[in-house]
Amino acid sequence: MNAPVAHPLLHHWPVVARDALPLALWTAAEIEAATGGTASHDFQASGVEMDSRDVKSGDVFIALQGEAMDGHKFIPQAFEKGAVAAIVDRPVDYPHVLVADTTAALHALAHAARDRAVEAVRIGITGSVGKTGMKEAIFACLDRASRGAAHRSVRSYNNHVGVPLSLARMPARSRFGVFEMGMNHAGEIAPLAAHACPHVALITTIAPAHIENLGSLEAIADEKSQIFTGLVPGGVAIIPADSEWADRMMAHAKVCGANVVTFGRAAGADVRLLDAIPAAGGGSLVTADLGDRRICYTIAEPGEHWIVNSLGVMAAVRAAGGDLASAGLALAEMGGLKGRGARHTIPANGGTALLIDESYNANPASMRATLMALAATPAARRIVVLGSMKELGDFADAFHRQLAEPIIDAGVAHAVLVGPEMRALAEELGKVAADSLGKGLTFAHCEGPAEAIAMLGQFGLTQGDAVLVKGSNSVGLGRLVSHFTNKARTGG
Repeated sequence: MNAPVAHPLLHHWPVVARDALPLALWTAAEIEAATGGTASHDFQASGVEMDSRDVKSGDVFIALQGEAMDGHKFIPQAFEKGAVAAIVDRPVDYPHVLVADTTAALHALAHAARDRAVEAVRIGITGSVGKTGMKEAIFACLDRASRGAAHRSVRSYNNHVGVPLSLARMPARSRFGVFEMGMNHAGEIAPLAAHACPHVALITTIAPAHIENLGSLEAIADEKSQIFTGLVPGGVAIIPADSEWADRMMAHAKVCGANVVTFGRAAGADVRLLDAIPAAGGGSLVTADLGDRRICYTIAEPGEHWIVNSLGVMAAVRAAGGDLASAGLALAEMGGLKGRGARHTIPANGGTALLIDESYNANPASMRATLMALAATPAARRIVVLGSMKELGDFADAFHRQLAEPIIDAGVAHAVLVGPEMRALAEELGKVAADSLGKGLTFAHCEGPAEAIAMLGQFGLTQGDAVLVKGSNSVGLGRLVSHFTNKARTGG
């Protein structure tokens, strides 16, 4: 097990050149030792994969057995894509490592990867909003400082399979590992934290995501705080100081023996916002107080929420021993992620329009934050395509209706509302559109992405428009984004 972080703000690691990292992630003998399995052939693997569709040349394929699918059925496809071996629970006619249970083998491989990376500082991230964006930002900061020796979970690999898979992919000579942890039911965070055993654990924010299953914001705060149970001795808990539940989260952290670091606008925050002014390109120039010093840096990501997010990023980078100057440079260069803020230029009548892709996820807090960012975006007209917010249960109608005010405040000209839960918002907008507050706002409700594309066509896009697309991933608004970005690529 790695040595604990000596102090939350006073630890520094050496850097390693990217080309010094070995190409072989696992050998057959190492997988045998980690899993207790038996290899049929000698091999070297450069990656680990569980989905045959994503296998790359040199990967070892883990044939996981799920409730609805058996990975062993896809072994031929994995080898067609370039797998060098498979981890299996029954003999197959391909190079393999035979184990008793492939899920247990994945966990064993994850723990072996974690423990052999003796110099790696691991950062765990959870929260209701902003996990993936902040994970990518922290990774970018640490990867720049360590010259390519940082590792992180890709996409949103944050569940009971994604976290151990991400650990199993961590090279032995990594200096940093950044792991996202998500949940939608109680009892899911602690096992993920036990896999990662982070040195630094960050909670982004507490908001009513998955409230259908958890029942209350207090319960969400309690569940997210379970990330602290996995901290190594002397580890650091990073908590949003502006949260209504900050004291509750701090209490959980202290029970776990963590060093607590807070971030935000609050007067007592350890990493505290002093000032933020608009920067070129839509981002912000931020000045923050870290207690023993003040720092000034630019963030490329637009929106008030990213100002506070950046404070949490800086807190995590410092707690992990990263370089703050390199972190500032990385934040200034970050672009939006696919489905999580990526910006595209698309064809419009008379020129081009801006499309903001937030199609991967949505909850009440992220919807409000993104609409605030839209309000600050220069545009001839502001148009929104908003998809249903899922897993809100009995709170769904109320939370959807509450989006009417931020839509009005953002100066939206046209709103396309997609999905059955959005009917409540359509009813609310129907009330306000008739009075002076809703003057100039037109809106329409439809059931799916295809109708939304047609509705945007009716509204028409003109030079200088800004179009925000945001909804829960299951609504499928990514298809609408692809429709317009494909047109931009093909000139259609």
